[in-house]
Amino acid sequence: MPRKRKPENLGLPLRCCIRRNAYYYQVPKGQEHKWDGRVLFPLGKTLPEMYRTLAERIEITKNAKIIADILDRYAMEVTPKKSLGSQRNEALYTRKLRKVFGEMAITDILPMHIYQYYDKSPAKVSAKREIALLRHAYTKAVEWGYLHRHPFKKEVILPGEKPRNRYVNDWEIKAALELEPDTNDRGGIAIVQAYIMIKLLIAVRKSDLLRIKTTDLKEDGIHLYISKTKECVIFEWTDELREAVDYAISVRPVDISPWLLCTKEGKCFVNEKGTSSGWRSLWDRFMKLLKEKTEVTEHFTDHDIRAKVSSDQSSDEEGQKLLRHSNVALTRKVYRRKPTTVTPAQWAKE
Repeated sequence: MPRKRKPENLGLPLRCCIRRNAYYYQVPKGQEHKWDGRVLFPLGKTLPEMYRTLAERIEITKNAKIIADILDRYAMEVTPKKSLGSQRNEALYTRKLRKVFGEMAITDILPMHIYQYYDKSPAKVSAKREIALLRHAYTKAVEWGYLHRHPFKKEVILPGEKPRNRYVNDWEIKAALELEPDTNDRGGIAIVQAYIMIKLLIAVRKSDLLRIKTTDLKEDGIHLYISKTKECVIFEWTDELREAVDYAISVRPVDISPWLLCTKEGKCFVNEKGTSSGWRSLWDRFMKLLKEKTEVTEHFTDHDIRAKVSSDQSSDEEGQKLLRHSNVALTRKVYRRKPTTVTPAQWAKE
């Protein structure tokens, strides 16, 4: 009988373990020559790195018998094609799902198991995303030939998430761009203001905007790789865009940094793991100061600005085109937030 796994290793693929804040593969006896002669092979410091290394090193299972097999193949083939942020999130979702469903036969799962998982989860939003991953993994399992039909695709209906409806008014943007920095700010406010100015013009996602390099600024415009859609887009120069970019360059704390918006050390706000905790902290400080010094009372997010740009367009289709959504329904549901002005009906007094 195999030894019981340590708690920190639950949810990881077979033979994978955590040692010294990194992930390792315990090489089976006799196969050391396939793993550079190692008994314990390093896979990386993050879950996405672990799955990428596994995909490169081992043959993905051809005959999945348990749900863990499907999840592992999904993590190796599907997740790496997504953005770094999605990879990080899906690696965590996969680990949670393996703990609960991993040893279950792929044909044994029923809709009732999905509902039970959702009901017992203390974090409903996260649970919905974990179930969405499992649902797509089963869709891929049908494609891979493990099953003839999806066991719960149209049989599980969870409560929908209420879309965020925060609309950032023009006067709030004006207040944000006119906010005066504190004496010890070190350029933080100006950097956020430059970010907002550019965001209002090109409406790209945070990670893409923060990865703009000075070498991306060409004669015909900003050449920007959109990580979500895997496409290169050229944002043509306008007077407003040139002014915003010039301002961003002028307020950088490090003049020789290769990044249009950079940290005090001249580095990119998005690290190699795809996270941007430094930027989140900077944004939160900016919002706190904005509410203290202006008439703005409600926090707004980077995502809310992107939604504002879409909301201010003349139609759903224009908003969809600007945000480069493949589906206008997503634009309409999540990103069109501007209140509709209605003239009250007239009634005659006696």
